[in-house]
Order: sequence, then structure tokens, then C-alpha cells
Amino acid sequence: MQTTGNAVTKEMFEHVGKNISQMEAIARPSITYWQDAWRRLKQNKVAMLGLIIIILYTIMAIVGPYMTPYDYRTTNTAEIDQPPSAKHWFGTDTLGRDLWARTWMGARVSLAIGFLAAFLNAVIGVIIGGISGYFGGKVDMFIMRTIDILYSIPYMIIVILMMVVLGQGIMPLVIAMVVVGWLNMARLVRGQVLQLKEQEFVLAAKVLGASHSRIIFKHLIPNALGVILVNLTMSVPSAIFTEAFLSFIGLGVVPPHSSWGQLAYYGIQAFRVRPYQLFIPAFFISTTMLSLNLLGDGLRDALDPRLRS
Repeated sequence: MQTTGNAVTKEMFEHVGKNISQMEAIARPSITYWQDAWRRLKQNKVAMLGLIIIILYTIMAIVGPYMTPYDYRTTNTAEIDQPPSAKHWFGTDTLGRDLWARTWMGARVSLAIGFLAAFLNAVIGVIIGGISGYFGGKVDMFIMRTIDILYSIPYMIIVILMMVVLGQGIMPLVIAMVVVGWLNMARLVRGQVLQLKEQEFVLAAKVLGASHSRIIFKHLIPNALGVILVNLTMSVPSAIFTEAFLSFIGLGVVPPHSSWGQLAYYGIQAFRVRPYQLFIPAFFISTTMLSLNLLGDGLRDALDPRLRS
């Protein structure tokens, strides 16, 4: 402050005082970890596009078969191998069945198998990995050596052998995919638990008398939930691809039920003259797997606490 030779006195200032409400006001709204993760996920346009596509396919799997008057099981020899038209939006197959209805019924089967198998793999893997990492010692040694032995056998060979034993169908397919599908999740959760069990909050829970199961499922697993969700999202496209492959080689769902892999199997037989029968299921398989992978990448970035701002 500049003066023109006059002295500065306290009478020249106005005492404002304290504004307690303004001092205690929160500058920005308080948000939880999950709210912040959702905010950052929404900022990732590519991940949101993947989420929108998955939601759209799920909705169409529910309502799509009812948008056409044709049943996905009904054959019509008078309309065999019809190209896409106003009557049959995706055309017909070699038995005259409407491909629009069969495609969305196939989406219902493929998505249900993919999500169910991935969820069951996650549940089993979280339980086994949590027990192995928390107790350690001989328990951890036994579980990890068992996992190593199962890892030495190719995953697809085990699934194919299980399908041969259990037979074809949706539930045998899910069971075959779950038999060894939990291995990756178990190893991931074990590594997270090994890091978390040395933290102070676990020691405090032990001092307060918490049981082992409570420490594992109430303290350790929730703190590893972000990593678990990312791995779960990444495992869904793998399960969908496995179902498509098994249906493609004739070990999947039983006709007249439909799946994207089964449609691709029938489509490749007529690929040279009627390529649309292959391109349609291949397009949905590819875009579904791509969308899930993009969503998984977005979740990995959104749930990383090091990127919180």
C-alpha cells in the first residue's frame, strides 16, 4: 500500500472478523472411492463405449427374439438360405430358420455362459486364493503346488475332456469351464492377500479377536476388490471365446438351441456362397470381446488408487 506522506493507522482498516461457517465449509464435495472410480470411468470415452455396447447386446438378447414373428427353432424349406431382407433382417440359414431370432438367442446363451462361468471362477478363485495367502505355510504350499500341476495341463484340453465326459449342453459347458478356470483368479488374490495381511488394520482385527474367516472376507478381500473386478471383467471375454470355440467344434450347446459359436460353425460351411451367415456371428463375437476388453482396461485405470485426483 502506497501513501502520500501520511502515516498508516489502524483506523484506516476495517475489521472483518471470523466467518466460522465459511471457514468450515467444504471446498469440494466429499466422494467415496467407488464414486471417484465411477467418475473417472465416465471420463474414459472408450471404456464407456464398450459398456454401452455390452448393455445394448444384453438388452437385445432379452428382447431381440421377440422383435420378429419367426421362432428361432422353426424350419421353413421354402425360405432356405435367404439373404438379409425386410422380411428376414439377417437372412435365413440352410434350414430356413430366421437368423435374426437365432442370433439374439445365441447372444442370450453366449453371454449367459460367459458371465456365469466368469462369476463362478471368480468366487472359487477368491476363496481359494484368500485362504492360501492368509494362512501361508503348508496350506499355501499345498494349494500352490496343486495349481502349478493344473497349470501344466493346457486349459482347453481339460475343458474338451470334461465336455466329452459330461456331454453337451449349457450346464456341462459351464461346469467344464469352471473346473480349472479359477486358477488365474486364485493366484492373483493370493498375491494381493500376501501384501495386505501385513498391514496394521489386519493386526488390529486380530488383536480385537476377529476370526480368520472374518479377517479374510471382511477386511482382506474387500481391499482387493478393485483388482478382482478388473480380472473378472477380463475373464468374461475369455469365457465367451471358449464357448464359441467349443460350439464351433461341435462340443457346445445342442441344436435347436443356438449360440454365436454354433452359428459361426454353420456359417463357415457356406462361407463361399453365403458369407453373411458367418460374418454376422463373427461380428458380434468380435465386438463383444473387444468391448469387454476396453471396459476392463477402463476399470483398471479407474480403480487404481494411484491415479486418484
